[in-house]
Amino acid sequence: MRILITGATGLVGLALMKRLVAEGHDIVALARAAATSGRATWDPSSGRFDSTLLEGVDAVVHLAGENIADGRWTAAKRQRIQESRVAGTRLLASTLATQTNRQCVLVSASAIGWYGHRPGEALTEMSLGGTGFLADVCSAWEAATQPAAEASIRTVLMRFGVILSREGGALAKMLPPFRMAAGGVIGSGRQVWSWIGIEDAVGAILHAITHDTLSGPVNVVAPEPVTNKAFTKTLGRVVGRPTIIPMPAAMARLIMGPMADELLLADQEVLPQRLLASGFEYRHPDLESALRHALQVDR
Repeated sequence: MRILITGATGLVGLALMKRLVAEGHDIVALARAAATSGRATWDPSSGRFDSTLLEGVDAVVHLAGENIADGRWTAAKRQRIQESRVAGTRLLASTLATQTNRQCVLVSASAIGWYGHRPGEALTEMSLGGTGFLADVCSAWEAATQPAAEASIRTVLMRFGVILSREGGALAKMLPPFRMAAGGVIGSGRQVWSWIGIEDAVGAILHAITHDTLSGPVNVVAPEPVTNKAFTKTLGRVVGRPTIIPMPAAMARLIMGPMADELLLADQEVLPQRLLASGFEYRHPDLESALRHALQVDR
């Protein structure tokens, strides 16, 4: 296939490109900065996008967006988080809608932040959206794909959970304290975290591209969400260190501000109902195997 990817230099984008190259696909990697290695460029803030890049493309995988966990959520940071997702998505979807190729599929990133803080609920793609900054961002992000969907282009909204990879993201930030035996439960530890290994996240994207029955929201999470306490104990076991130094909720909020409530303390038991129903097979469905694979640790 010929596949255009935005956000190709990010955590998921790099892993996706590696797999696509290994499988012999043709990739168009789209970058915002000036191309230094043959990459095509675009500028969502000014509406600049060369529509000829879409010629002959079988799929567009849209992963671009400001890193939500890089720095405190100042007013400027919040604006960049939202605009980097909404403007780029709207530009891409609107451009796709003008093309004569209706067989191209748009696979656009979103996140389980769409559900907000939902203690005691098992959340599927049929669940209503939640409240909070991330919920609002995800709602606007997904809505920006509408021009493509209205033009009869199959559009899949990938609601990613916490992606586990030693190369970046939440796990990479957690590893240093855990390896120094300074890791522990965050807040009460009862909040449910919905996660997925990077290999399965990439696999889910390819599954969405090749399975015509999928459209609309798809929860990209493992089938076994866990509490923060269980996550902490499992990670400690994998790295071979005790996990006895907790981080109270007040301390998390002091260090991270409002980000702590939505990223670390939010309770989100999200289930991959549509992935499972479409026949997706996980390589690492349980947390311990996913962590051991991500960290290359044998049993």
